[in-house]
Amino acid sequence: MSDHDGRPTGRTPHQAPSPAETLEAIGTGDDEGTTCRELAAFLFRTLCDAAAVDLTAEGRTERVAVAGAAGLIRPPAPAPVPGGRPAVRAVDEGHPLRSWTLSPGGAPVHGLSVALARHGTSYGTLLVARTGEAFTDHEAAALHFAARVAAVHIRHARRLAATERVALNLQRALVADPGRPHPNLLIAGRYLPVGPSTLVGGDWFETVRLHFGRTLLVVGDVMGHGLDAAVDMNAYRSTLREVASTELAPHRVLRQLDSLVAEDAARRPATCLLARVDPARGIVLFASAGHLPPAVFAADGTGRLLDVPVGPPLGTGLGGYESAAHPFTPEETLVLYTDGLVERRGEDIDASLARLTALRLPARASAAEAVDALVAGLDARHAEDDVAVLTARIRSRPAHP
Repeated sequence: MSDHDGRPTGRTPHQAPSPAETLEAIGTGDDEGTTCRELAAFLFRTLCDAAAVDLTAEGRTERVAVAGAAGLIRPPAPAPVPGGRPAVRAVDEGHPLRSWTLSPGGAPVHGLSVALARHGTSYGTLLVARTGEAFTDHEAAALHFAARVAAVHIRHARRLAATERVALNLQRALVADPGRPHPNLLIAGRYLPVGPSTLVGGDWFETVRLHFGRTLLVVGDVMGHGLDAAVDMNAYRSTLREVASTELAPHRVLRQLDSLVAEDAARRPATCLLARVDPARGIVLFASAGHLPPAVFAADGTGRLLDVPVGPPLGTGLGGYESAAHPFTPEETLVLYTDGLVERRGEDIDASLARLTALRLPARASAAEAVDALVAGLDARHAEDDVAVLTARIRSRPAHP
């Protein structure tokens, strides 16, 4: 229960919070915005009539959280404090706590501010204000402690965000563009990370030119997320290029790749689907290592799954891969994808795949239009896992009179 201004009943309005209460209330999430909102709300409930947090990043200061009567809080730095320079109230581990008192014609307004700092780096400023009684030394100490707790979480959030940016940039660089197929094949690909708050995974796609106008299409997914998964993904991709250049059948490519990867115990397992497209013969030869089946969409936009024998994921050393051939015409669109495109939490995989084949692509869609339709139709931008999708169409030859 709470009274009209949001403070819990059973506590006097100006009773300073305990360290245990502070630790429990601040820092429940991994992003700095959540931490700042929790900090302001907690202090408003327990210590003051208004609280605000100003964060500084890339030379700019921005107010990111306010709780309570915002009019009592001065504007974000570097605007001056009305009525003169604030006084240094106390010093805590070298971080001055500044105080000021204003009398705008009514009850005096007492304010405190302290830097959100950790290990010599200041991330911003915490400000609180209230009318009536001035802040006691015990309350000032509680404010210092809350600021230190918040600064620790803000520092952690920024370091985590920086790591995610590195991983995401690496992933995008690795899968931004697959290799160039033969001119007789039109392809389009898309990679979508699950979100900015989650480390990227090991989803990837690739194309490898082979002899006689054939092209090998590849989609894979290394288990796990983060930089380690991205590094393993790049290792799989590089090894596959080398093995595929030997012109082995797709199932033998998987067998060779599985054997090579199994020799490195630190390498993460991965699923992989190969499709060797032969436009001249109108045939695709598939082989799968624990991957979801490919789909083909006809000229009218209707789709179906292709039956491909599924072997164990790569890296197990078990082998047992087989190839399967399917006809492929210039009127059709081939779709290879990772599980993030279709799978949804709590849903049976058969239902997920049925949702894919229930889509209707634009009639005679290009490879790029097919990717756009798949991403939109399956709401892939809000998927629960990373998404990699690769589409291919045989380039139609112009009719000769």
